[in-house]
Amino acid sequence: MSLLVTHARLITVPAGTDDPGYVEDGWMLVGDDGRIAALGAGTPPVGTTADETLDVAGAFVAPGFVSSHSHLFTSGLRGLGVADTLYGWCDAMLGTTAHMSADQLYWATLHGSLDFLSNGVTTAYNFTDPLQAWEPMVDGKRTGTAGLRGLEYHWRQAEGTRDSGIRFVDAAGMDVTAGTPDEVFDRFAAEVAHTRTFDPDFALGSSIMGQVQWSPHPDAAAFEVEAMRRYGVTNQAHFLESPEAVEHQQSKFALYRDAGALELGLVFGHFIQTTPEIIAQSVAGGAAMSWQPASNGRLASGTALVPEMLAMGMKVGVGLDDQACTDVSDPWQNMRIGIYAQRARTKDPLSMMPEQMLRLHTLGSAEIMGVADRVGSLEVGKFADFVVVDPRRPDVGPLWHPVRSYVLAMSPRNLKAVYVGGRLVNADGVSTNPLAEEASAKVHELPAAVIPLRGHPH
Repeated sequence: MSLLVTHARLITVPAGTDDPGYVEDGWMLVGDDGRIAALGAGTPPVGTTADETLDVAGAFVAPGFVSSHSHLFTSGLRGLGVADTLYGWCDAMLGTTAHMSADQLYWATLHGSLDFLSNGVTTAYNFTDPLQAWEPMVDGKRTGTAGLRGLEYHWRQAEGTRDSGIRFVDAAGMDVTAGTPDEVFDRFAAEVAHTRTFDPDFALGSSIMGQVQWSPHPDAAAFEVEAMRRYGVTNQAHFLESPEAVEHQQSKFALYRDAGALELGLVFGHFIQTTPEIIAQSVAGGAAMSWQPASNGRLASGTALVPEMLAMGMKVGVGLDDQACTDVSDPWQNMRIGIYAQRARTKDPLSMMPEQMLRLHTLGSAEIMGVADRVGSLEVGKFADFVVVDPRRPDVGPLWHPVRSYVLAMSPRNLKAVYVGGRLVNADGVSTNPLAEEASAKVHELPAAVIPLRGHPH
């Protein structure tokens, strides 16, 4: 069905400009294909009709948030590893999923995807839990000898994301220490092929969960680059995140650089423990980065040099990361933490302004994911993925600078509705998905199912 949105405080975040595209009183027409057909200021032109009209009465209408770095299977694992940095937290969290079945991961992923939608996140880059189970890190690496789970373990996670109605890029690990090179590539190809059977309007692409930082295999980067070329996929690598084993991790940058990954558009996730040389070479090579401010604070990882990277020309997106380390999937909280962290570090308020932060968590994230032609902004031809945010419920007072108030003063309390493709998926925190109640029930069963197998994680 077509939809006409009226009396909206539009924030469009258009491409090709730093302007947030604010319209004080505007309208938007969504075609029956779920894409934006027209939008503008004032009242719609005479003769503009739709199957349904949504009068938002002065509420903000803005692009759905895009999380460029997410692990949606972690939604049932919040509150673990609170006293730890990254490696200890992974022991608590991924040491738990090591005892979970493919079906349990399906429900956990579906729950996490619906949680993102309930908070206004309409597109996510989703790292699935790899087929090779977690092993504790020793001297900054894993042994790479853990058991391998069947392909269904990945397939069910991808299906959980699909069944939620969120748009996503599906990322799978290559697990290069498990099997021969042919087996490694065949296994990854089967993961990609399964996701490519989904509706391409929702499964926006496939990607590699870059594992060079974690892997003891000397040719891990070469494997990933070959897969990027062979299967036409992107690659995002957790890299230089944690303050442990920094020199060892920095030394691995050369593996990606020399394998040719930078020129293929490699995205570095986190990218905190860098050097000036690593940043400069990354920019020159064409790599991008994904910034997770809330997660980086929760895990005591540090603060990435985002303003400096942007000034050098690096493309940057923003992710909410794990629900198990961001705790609340709140993109407004994530934006504010990012602004505050950079301003505290630089002592310069101009180092991160609200308009820029909003762009990074919408269109900027879509750009580094390679999906900005379809999502990330409210522009004609793109999917009508948007949020309705009411600044008077609760009332934040006069909107002296509306876009800045949208970033700094809004929260999920103000979020009244979430639309994907012009279709309502969440209203006042209640999902329209028929599987939502079952997903909640299944996730709440996890402690009783998993604790007997591994004990209570810390």
